[in-house]
Amino acid sequence: MKVELVRVNDAFHFEGTGSSEVKVHTDGSPEIGGVGAGVRPMELLLMGLASCSAIDVVLILKKQKQDITDFRVTADGDRVEEEGTKRSPFRNIHLTFKFAGNDLDEKKIDRAIALSMEKYCSATAQLEALATITHSVEIESAVLKS
Repeated sequence: MKVELVRVNDAFHFEGTGSSEVKVHTDGSPEIGGVGAGVRPMELLLMGLASCSAIDVVLILKKQKQDITDFRVTADGDRVEEEGTKRSPFRNIHLTFKFAGNDLDEKKIDRAIALSMEKYCSATAQLEALATITHSVEIESAVLKS
């Protein structure tokens, strides 16, 4: 896998491209001179984790014929500054999976998330060596199977 960053302005705005050829914009915070023209790099890490798991979960639940009408993942990361440095990596990350749909099976949802987190999601595998990753589930459904 390979990505390329191209500097867009004379500050911290970059345009990134990977094999998908979709452009992603990143930028630094206003405190260092960023102008809000893109996501911040650490936000992008959380987005990568959330989207990696979300794709797995949707794939699994589609195969199980779950009727999902809305699906969202919120990633909340706590950062801790490493002593003697300015680095602040994530140490705790919590994913909240939010579902809405018809006749959703809570056991199937729980199993799909577990499979993603424990077997399929490479982003989880990458980040869990340095951060504790937890998750919770919220289900809104007209009819809920349990």
